[in-house]
Amino acid sequence: MSIAQLFAFGINHNTAPLDVREQVSFEPARLDEALRDLVNHEPVREAAIVSTCNRTEIYCSTSEPRRAIDWLARFHHLDADKLEPFIYRLPESRAVDHAFRVASGLDSMVLGEPQILGQMKDAVRSAEKAGTLGSVLHKLFQSSFSVAKDVRTRTDIGSNSISMAAAAVRLAERIFPSIGNQKVLFIGAGEMIELCATHFAAKDPRAISFANRTTERAAELAEHFGAETIALNDMPDQLPLFDIVISCTASPLPILGKGMIERSVKMRRHRPVLMIDLAVPRDIEAEAADLDDVFLYTVDDLGKIVQEGMDARVAAVEQAEAIILAGVSTFMHWLESREVVPTIRALREQTERTRRHEIERAIAAVERGDDPKQVLEKLSRALTNKFLHAPTSTLKQVDANERTQLLNALARLHGLDTEE
Repeated sequence: MSIAQLFAFGINHNTAPLDVREQVSFEPARLDEALRDLVNHEPVREAAIVSTCNRTEIYCSTSEPRRAIDWLARFHHLDADKLEPFIYRLPESRAVDHAFRVASGLDSMVLGEPQILGQMKDAVRSAEKAGTLGSVLHKLFQSSFSVAKDVRTRTDIGSNSISMAAAAVRLAERIFPSIGNQKVLFIGAGEMIELCATHFAAKDPRAISFANRTTERAAELAEHFGAETIALNDMPDQLPLFDIVISCTASPLPILGKGMIERSVKMRRHRPVLMIDLAVPRDIEAEAADLDDVFLYTVDDLGKIVQEGMDARVAAVEQAEAIILAGVSTFMHWLESREVVPTIRALREQTERTRRHEIERAIAAVERGDDPKQVLEKLSRALTNKFLHAPTSTLKQVDANERTQLLNALARLHGLDTEE
């Protein structure tokens, strides 16, 4: 039987285009189901899934990585061969290094962005809830968070960072002379929408509205930003009122179809509308980009804008890499030390059995009235002989080459001075 090893695999913005990434993303509501399915039906002992707009990654402890990869395609009803070119595979130390880089913001579309750290913590909570987070992954993620903290406090990796939210504002300013004259609609109510709303509100637009499946959450944001709320069911009638639409939901299907947007543009008398789709899978049908007067941008489009300010942060990467390298070394030492635990446990149990047996014999001898000094002498000789019997017998039975290796190991284990 193969031994389970730490393994990570997945796709991200560097290896796969948006139309591939959205096919393997996991809805938050299905994460529990996915994790249980992976651990219960595959040779996987532990599992955690990180699924964001830029990446879908699975961290696991498995004896058969190939089957875990095939599971990803099967769970999403995809052809494994077509998914194959986009997947990266990271065994053992490479998986650790990757996890540390992701948590530290070095593998993000926005170098140094802090949002991924919260998303990884969400992945840990989901795995804990599903019962698939074992000791190895728990240690991996806690180490990742510790390394990320060191990187952010000891380097300038996050300085001059341009967030997706800030990039959305820059994009709007390139299309409209003034955001202050525009009406903005936010669809969704998660962290990304709140960040975007904060950046746009600072530009004092003419009006802000929120639409969300859960009306209570939309109302909370509306109250915070002094905005209005609209129902998703009213979207066909309300959409023509807005000049800027930013959407980021967890919907598995598009919320805004090309037909709805086309009707909206006609009602707007062809006044331009900026639509920014930050969701994966996408909330807005890609075909809407073909319509006149519709400026549709995806999360990958904004990624080009966030590269601004990169030069100011590159100098900090080398420093961050050194912190990560040290963290990987520490983690791998811990992981490798786990391999000797069963042997150490067995050695302790065997030694304890021998000790108890000889102590019982010694107590019985004392109770019979034997001389205590002789009992102790006999006890010490018996323990010495029994503890040395197995190694000395083995040394006599092995061939010369193996005997040399065992002698060196024995000398090292017991701190023997073989020169004397």
